Amino acid sequence: MDMKSNKSSPVITDPPPLDKSRLGIRSGRLPYSQSGALFSSGMYIPLPRKKPGKLDDDRTNGWLDAMKSSSPPRKKLLVDLSFGFASDDTDTAYSSWMVKYPSALNSFEEISNFAKNKKVVLFLDYDGTLSPIVDDPDRAFMSDEMRSSVKNLVKYFPTAIISGRSRDKVYELVGLAELYYAGSHGMDIMGPMHEVCSNFCSSPHKQDKEVILFQPAREFLPMIDEVFKTLVEITGDIKGAKVESHKFCASIHYRNVDKNNWPTIAQCVHDILKNYPCLCLTHGRKVLEVRPVIDWNKGKAVEFLLESLGLRNRDDVLPIYIGDDKTDEDAFRVLRKKNRGYGIIVSSVPKETDAFYSLRDPSEVMQFLESLVKWKEQNEL
Repeated sequence: MDMKSNKSSPVITDPPPLDKSRLGIRSGRLPYSQSGALFSSGMYIPLPRKKPGKLDDDRTNGWLDAMKSSSPPRKKLLVDLSFGFASDDTDTAYSSWMVKYPSALNSFEEISNFAKNKKVVLFLDYDGTLSPIVDDPDRAFMSDEMRSSVKNLVKYFPTAIISGRSRDKVYELVGLAELYYAGSHGMDIMGPMHEVCSNFCSSPHKQDKEVILFQPAREFLPMIDEVFKTLVEITGDIKGAKVESHKFCASIHYRNVDKNNWPTIAQCVHDILKNYPCLCLTHGRKVLEVRPVIDWNKGKAVEFLLESLGLRNRDDVLPIYIGDDKTDEDAFRVLRKKNRGYGIIVSSVPKETDAFYSLRDPSEVMQFLESLVKWKEQNEL
């Protein structure tokens, strides 16, 4: 089995130790007081309610540059940095890129051979992976066929959705109670009760048929809510701008904003965040995301869920993470480290990634998931 970088098979190793007694409680990883809420209304710095002017420092200009590069035109000159290959032919450039990141469909026999006698665990992003990227994020619906494929997948493999969206929103969009859900880039984790209770002696917080497992940024909720409301107010006059609350983070979509107004978006975010040193900015596909400054991301969520499922300290586990966004790279790096498992990037254009394999779009993701189910069914006969 060739794992690209060192020609060796992945070895499942332990994730960092996690204290089960803290499930659903403030994280011991945070350098903040555990005795109560960190932020009170009296501690907030008043925000300016003025309209933003021109970009006023290098930091904001850096944000603007990142905005411009976060979703490049598909017809631009494509360069594969690894092979030094440049071409105006998208198909040729993509084929060259796939030499390093081969199709997970074409490599399925290779993947399934290594997965024999191992417990496969699936981690899936939502937007761009289970659903197409669309102009209106509220209309990023997964198809009935994709939902059926995921439902069949869960019959054989532990499966989690790890999304930048709020946990409640992605749960509403997917609509399958059998899954684990990690919203807000892994800062809000929930699992099905029957699965969770079989893995934990303590009783996590119950919510209907699901169990809240972990919320490492709970102290930040009042601050994120205030920033969200301020973003809505300050971007209200910018045509096409859309602000979403993901509970533990807030996003500003500029996909439908005229490029001439992108500097205004960048300045709006700058004006707000300079007053919140405990918050940081990250970038996605034509979206800016404000989130707490804590050592937590989708990769940490993968490690936590593996621990929660009782799958650490075992060499018979194969985690597979499928995602399309920059934020998924944290999970890819976790799996690449010490060859723990496989990261699969979903992209129709070449891009730098820490994944091992690639899929072109959600339709290929569905084919891959269906292939896993068929392989498992055949092996159980």
